[in-house]
Amino acid sequence: MARNKFDIDEELESPFNIRHFRRALVYIKRQKKPMIIAFVLSALSAGIGLSAPLIMQHVVDVTIPAKDKTGLVGWSALIFATIVFSVILATIRSRIMTRVGQDIIFEIRHDLFKHLQKLPFQYYDDRPQGKILIRVVNYVNAVSDVLSNGIINFILEIMNLLFIAAFMFAVDARLSLIILGGLPIFLGIMLLIKTKQRRAWQAVSNKSSNLNAYMQESISGIRVTQIFTREERNEGLFTRLAANARQTWMKAMYLNFLVPFTVDNLTTIVTTALFFVGLLWMGPAEITFGVILAMSGYAARFWQPILNLSNLYNSFINAIAYLERIFETLDEPVTVTDVPDALELPTLQGRVTFDDVTFAYEPGHNILEHLSFDIKPGESVALVGPTGAGKTTVVNLISRFYNVTGGRILVDGQDIAEATLQSLRSQMGIMLQDSFIFSGTIMDNIRYGKLDATEEEVIAAAKTVRADDFIREFERGYMTEVNERGSKLSQGQRQLISFARTLLANPRILILDEATSSIDARTERLLQQGLNELLKGRTSFIIAHRLSTVKNCDRIMYISDKGVAESGSHDELLALRGRYHKLYSAQKMEA
Repeated sequence: MARNKFDIDEELESPFNIRHFRRALVYIKRQKKPMIIAFVLSALSAGIGLSAPLIMQHVVDVTIPAKDKTGLVGWSALIFATIVFSVILATIRSRIMTRVGQDIIFEIRHDLFKHLQKLPFQYYDDRPQGKILIRVVNYVNAVSDVLSNGIINFILEIMNLLFIAAFMFAVDARLSLIILGGLPIFLGIMLLIKTKQRRAWQAVSNKSSNLNAYMQESISGIRVTQIFTREERNEGLFTRLAANARQTWMKAMYLNFLVPFTVDNLTTIVTTALFFVGLLWMGPAEITFGVILAMSGYAARFWQPILNLSNLYNSFINAIAYLERIFETLDEPVTVTDVPDALELPTLQGRVTFDDVTFAYEPGHNILEHLSFDIKPGESVALVGPTGAGKTTVVNLISRFYNVTGGRILVDGQDIAEATLQSLRSQMGIMLQDSFIFSGTIMDNIRYGKLDATEEEVIAAAKTVRADDFIREFERGYMTEVNERGSKLSQGQRQLISFARTLLANPRILILDEATSSIDARTERLLQQGLNELLKGRTSFIIAHRLSTVKNCDRIMYISDKGVAESGSHDELLALRGRYHKLYSAQKMEA
């Protein structure tokens, strides 16, 4: 399924079931103690509030007819005290649950981020970054209140209903049946809109995800947008996506508002029926005005918990759509991981062997087929060939960023599929064409791959790759703050900093994927001097389109037709007069 575009909805892999909510209860159980305290406070507040109609009944039927002014003042003071006490309890409870909600947010978000750190490259290849980001931020925020206040409030409202029903029947059973008469209508409406509500909120999550993905893509590519004057076109795309998000939101809210609309009207109807039956049918001979007044108070109180429960139900329906997305992400399989009893690799010598390796990003579309070669420790190997032939795929497989489809890859005779990822990747230095710079200082960026490195080691690595000179030209030198992706640096400067970061880790196997493509010829010559010393004793794989930069490698492999079409030294391949000779001659003529 195509999921790598901002305008394609992400359909759920499986329908929601109660198992998802049970999984959410794991986070709730961790907050059990404060939630119990909050529940007790809420129950006390609700219980105190239910005494008010009984006090009103006594005042109307007894205190006022007896003209007991002292008693009237006392009962009034008691009602005021119940209100104050309920407010105090509710405030304390609110503070507790705010903390609980934020703790739940933290734990879910932490688990999501931890899982995302382990997911293979394939997961990120298949979807926009914005659709991943919205799950970690927006969706977690959306479910936090339901998983904290929602659970407590649901239990409390059920208890409220039972208590109110008990008080009502204790006052007058006949009038209580009138109040309960609206329940079948309410339940019928809820059953009718239940499925529509879930689908509507799934649509909201889809359109919000699409909008977020496009915004992230647009911000990342703003320079390209302005270069090609795509502002108006992009505004049109954004308007369409925003309109879709608005339309689905309005439809979902329309269904949500049906519930309070129904409850409000049913409350009015049953209250009217209550007065009609009590005053006009039964009359004063059978029932007092105080009883009718108390029952009208309980009627409003009875339907209020139902309204609250319906709102909680709406929130739950909304949360289901987001919980489905959250748990879908958490259930995404970590396909590239340590096998049981994985081995810790010792210090590597650097021998790399491909043994009949086949690989495909998508089933049935092999990039490499039955690829075999053996690289000796300390040997420098250049991978050349046409774009899309699989050069980067080869080095990605050595780093085990993907699992091979068939065959095996060995380092020092050990199958890397049976080794721990940490012991493998910690001994590899990988320098990619897209040099990513993190927000922070230049010192922090170089030290990223070796956090315990001293300043002297950082500076030594920078000098080796010829980055020290331009770094010292900044006012704060190595403590210069750089923005995310290094927007204040040139592409060449970003690559040199990334080079220093890679080399600082002192890797046994070094991978350079078009690492010098954005460095000017003069800097590249200086860099090459330092690299020649560094590459001694280390196995290295170098991908480069400029063949002049790799002709001194021990071996050059021409990758084409899903394998190695030609292999040998620069002179051997020229003498062969095959594909490499043709490519090298073409570049020489262009120069």
